[in-house]
Amino acid sequence: MSNYLKNNEASGQATAKRRRKLWLAGGVAGLTGVISLAAVGVAGTAGAVSGLNTAQVSKDGGDHGRDWDKDQGKDKDKDWDKDHERGKEVPCDTDKLIQAIVSANSNHGGVLDLAKGCTYNLTRNDYEGNGLPVITERITLKGEHTSIVRDATADYFRILNVGTGGHLTIKGLTIKGGQTLELFEAVEPAAVWASYSDSEAIAAEVKSGVPLEKALTARQASPKAGLKAAPKAAPKAAPKAPAGAVTPLVEEPGDTDGAGILVQPGGTAEILESEVVLNQSGGNGGGVANFGTTKIWHSTVARNTAFFFGGGVFNAGLLKVEESKVKDNTAIIGGGGISNGAASIFADDVDGGTVELKKADISDNETLGFGGGLLDIGGNTTAYETKFVSNTAVVAGGGLAAADSQLNLHGVTVEKNSTAGVGGGLAIAFDSAVTAERTEIKDNTAGFFGGGVFNAFSVTTLRDSEVVGNRAIGPIGVGGGIFNIFGEVNLSKTKVAHNFSTFAPGGVFSFFGEVNVDDKSAITANRPTNCLAIPGGTIENCFA
Repeated sequence: MSNYLKNNEASGQATAKRRRKLWLAGGVAGLTGVISLAAVGVAGTAGAVSGLNTAQVSKDGGDHGRDWDKDQGKDKDKDWDKDHERGKEVPCDTDKLIQAIVSANSNHGGVLDLAKGCTYNLTRNDYEGNGLPVITERITLKGEHTSIVRDATADYFRILNVGTGGHLTIKGLTIKGGQTLELFEAVEPAAVWASYSDSEAIAAEVKSGVPLEKALTARQASPKAGLKAAPKAAPKAAPKAPAGAVTPLVEEPGDTDGAGILVQPGGTAEILESEVVLNQSGGNGGGVANFGTTKIWHSTVARNTAFFFGGGVFNAGLLKVEESKVKDNTAIIGGGGISNGAASIFADDVDGGTVELKKADISDNETLGFGGGLLDIGGNTTAYETKFVSNTAVVAGGGLAAADSQLNLHGVTVEKNSTAGVGGGLAIAFDSAVTAERTEIKDNTAGFFGGGVFNAFSVTTLRDSEVVGNRAIGPIGVGGGIFNIFGEVNLSKTKVAHNFSTFAPGGVFSFFGEVNVDDKSAITANRPTNCLAIPGGTIENCFA
C-alpha cells in the first residue's frame, strides 16, 4: 500500500543520560542479608514465571490554536466552522476512515462522526508502524459502540499515533488489538534486577553461615554499597550526543512504545468515555504511551500488556486519569497498571513525568517486577480519592512502588495488594519522598518484609492514616505493618494495628533508620509484637 503518513516531527534525539542505580529483588540491594535471602526466593519465583463521519468542532474550542482571520480570511473561517459544526460522517469502511483523517490533517483538523456500532478493522499499516495516519491537527473521533481494531492476522502495528502539534480527542470508542512486537532476546525480570544488585551474593553469605548482624554491619558504612553501577547500554542504546550538545529535556518514545495509542512529545490526547483494551507493546505502554499531554476521563484501560513498563499506561509527560479504571493489565518489568518512567534495560532510562489521579480505580494489575498497580521512577505522582486494590508484583510493591520519586496520596485506599517480595502495599526506595494523608493501607500481603509499607533510603510520612491488617507471611517475614531500613518514617495521627508477621515485630521494624511517632498515633494489637528497632534504629512512642 502507499505510505499515507508523513514523517514524524519528533525525531529520536540522541541523549547522553545518566544511568540510575536501581533497587531490586528482595527489596533494596544493600539491605540485610535476610533481605538478600528473600531476594533469592523472589528471583527464583520470577525466573519461573518467565464522504466522512463524526461530531462537531465545538465553538468552545476557540480558534483551535490558530489565527484563522489572518491565515484564511474572516469569511473562510466562518465557512470552515459552519462546515465542521455539522461533523463529517465516516461510513463503516476502514479506507474511508483513513481518507477522512488524511483530509482532516490537510484541512486544519475536524470532527469525524464514526458509524454507530461499527468495527473499523485495520489490516495494514504505514512504514512507521501505525494503523492510522499520524494525527497532526486537532481531530476528534467520535463514535457510539464503535471500535477501531487491528485485524488479528495483520502485521504488528499500533492503532493511533499523535504527532507533535497534534491534538486527538476520542469519545465513545474502543481501541483494540494493537501490537508493536519486535524480535529480541527475551528478558526476565530477575535477570534485569540482578544486573543492578549483588543481593544474591549477600544472600549466599547468609546461607553459608555468616550471621545476619555481621552481614548488615558490613554494609553499614555505605548502605548502598550493595548496588552495582547500571549496566552499559546494549545494542539499541541511542548514539552519543555530539560534543557541546545540549541534553534535551523531553523524553522520546521508542519504536515499539504505545500499542494502542502513542502520544509524542508536543502532542495531546483526550480519551473520553472510551476503552483501550487488549493491546500489546513490545516496549513500554501496552494500552497508552504518553510523552506529551494525555487526559483519560470516564474511560477504561484494561487487559493490555507491555514487555517492559506500563502494562496499561506508560507516562513520560503529563498524564491525568480521572474517574477511570486501569485494570487487569500486565507489565513484565514494572508498573502493571501505570508506569511513570522506566529504568534502563537496552537503552537509557526514561525519567517519569507528572501523573495526577482523581477518583481512579487501579485494580487487578500485575507485574513480575516492581509496582503492580503503579510504578514511579524519577517522576511525580499525586493521587486523590483513588483505589489501588488487588494488584500484584513478584519483586516489590504490590500496590505501588517508587524509586527516586515524589509520591503524594490524599484520601487513597491501598488494599489487598500482594508481593512475593517486599512492600505488599507500598515499596519506597532510593531517596523518594512520600506523603500519605487520610489514606488506608490495609489487608496487603508481602512474602518477606513490609506487608503494608517497605521504606528504604527514603522519607515516608503518614498523616491521619491507617496501616491495618497487613501481613508479612513468608518463612522469614518481618514487619507486617511497616519495615524501615536506612530511612525515615513519620507517623502523625496514624494507627498501625492488627498487622501480622512470621517473626517479631508484626507492627513496625526499623534498622539503622528513624520512625517518629507523635502522641496522637498508636502502634497497637500487632502480632507477635508491636515494635523492634535493631541497634542504630529508633522507634518513638511504641511499646514492644
